[in-house]
Amino acid sequence: MTALVHEPAAEETDSGATTKREGIVWLASFPKSGNTWFRIFLQHLVSGPDAPVKLQGLSTSIASARGNFDDLAGLDSSDMSHEEIDFYRPRVYERMVAKSKSFPMFMKTHDAWTRLPNGKPVLSVKATTGAICLVRNPLDVAVSFAYHGGHENFDNSIEMMGSRENGHFCHGRKRLQNQLRQLMFGWSGYIESWLDAEVPIHVIRYEDMKATPTETFSGAVEFAGLDHTREEIEAALEKSKFENLKKKEEEDGFREKQPNCKAFFRKGTVGSWRENLSDEQRDRVIDDHRVMMERFGYLDENGELTV
Repeated sequence: MTALVHEPAAEETDSGATTKREGIVWLASFPKSGNTWFRIFLQHLVSGPDAPVKLQGLSTSIASARGNFDDLAGLDSSDMSHEEIDFYRPRVYERMVAKSKSFPMFMKTHDAWTRLPNGKPVLSVKATTGAICLVRNPLDVAVSFAYHGGHENFDNSIEMMGSRENGHFCHGRKRLQNQLRQLMFGWSGYIESWLDAEVPIHVIRYEDMKATPTETFSGAVEFAGLDHTREEIEAALEKSKFENLKKKEEEDGFREKQPNCKAFFRKGTVGSWRENLSDEQRDRVIDDHRVMMERFGYLDENGELTV
């Protein structure tokens, strides 16, 4: 499946050369859709072939990081409501761009493309160069998301993914978390929000990242305005292979792993839902997300599963 591209995040000059726009390229995804894999790939691509494989201290920032917000807003978010924080978030991202000397800035986000009461996007059009949106079969997401939380209650994952109102991260106020609240709108709602965003979008499927990695990652690199050869991209992909990352996590750990999760890099396969979900659970996912699953080729024109 070819990637869905609204428009490029880089511009061509009169001479035909590609130039980078100054702004953020969002790495947007519903959880467990390949975002961390893509970030590690970028780290190796920028660092070069001689840099060691590492998981800790990834250079890509996270949009919901509370510490970044407090530093750039000059406010203490612990004293603020979710709504008050959201009001200041666009200004924080605009300040990030104003202070940066290196572009494009890549930033991970699990936020849907949400808006403030005044209609302006929380993630700021002004601060945005574009977005690479990563999409994965929701059947596999349901399984991986449950294991990520340290359990096998796939019904809970399926319910959260199907709910526009209840699908969010870090919304509790009983204890201070290191990330800000992130509204996701469920699996279909998340993707729909980004497809409707008024910024350049490049969509890639997790399944294509696995099946045709060089072509899929190269398209995303080109969209972002990075200038790297096919050989450099393939070298970064080699270092970012799942088995390498799994081994590295076993040796050094990974700070982004949830406390109850046995391993962040568990299987990384396509179609593992078949080993875990019942027929009833499968049908619930399809009923909740049929339109978007058809749009991205997870269901064919007859409504039959393709993966």
